[in-house]
Amino acid sequence: MSKVVPAGDRFQKWNLKYDPTRIKEITEAGKPTYAMHASATFTDLYQMELSVKQVLNSLGVSVLDVAPYLALGREFWSKQKKFHGETLAIEAEVLITKAVARGLTRSVCEAIRSQCFDVPPPSSP
Repeated sequence: MSKVVPAGDRFQKWNLKYDPTRIKEITEAGKPTYAMHASATFTDLYQMELSVKQVLNSLGVSVLDVAPYLALGREFWSKQKKFHGETLAIEAEVLITKAVARGLTRSVCEAIRSQCFDVPPPSSP
């Protein structure tokens, strides 16, 4: 049977977690690691966006249409961080279907998927 913790003890424990001085110490100690991860992520994101823009340029996509395709590229990029293999292919297909419903061209979306992210179409329909 679990023990019942008095309200005063719970508050004291909660108060320790939310002490601004302690939070500042923890944040300052982790800042170099946070900065390293952010720098690597931003560099990766920048390279992905360049790749998407190159595909769009090669396909003659209008400058006015670049923003929604970049947004799609960011969604692919995010999915690629979480999924692999057939699951990633299915997730990418869902994103393409959503993008087409919003007015983007399927062939351009598929080119971004395959040329920038090396994700094949899903094997199951």
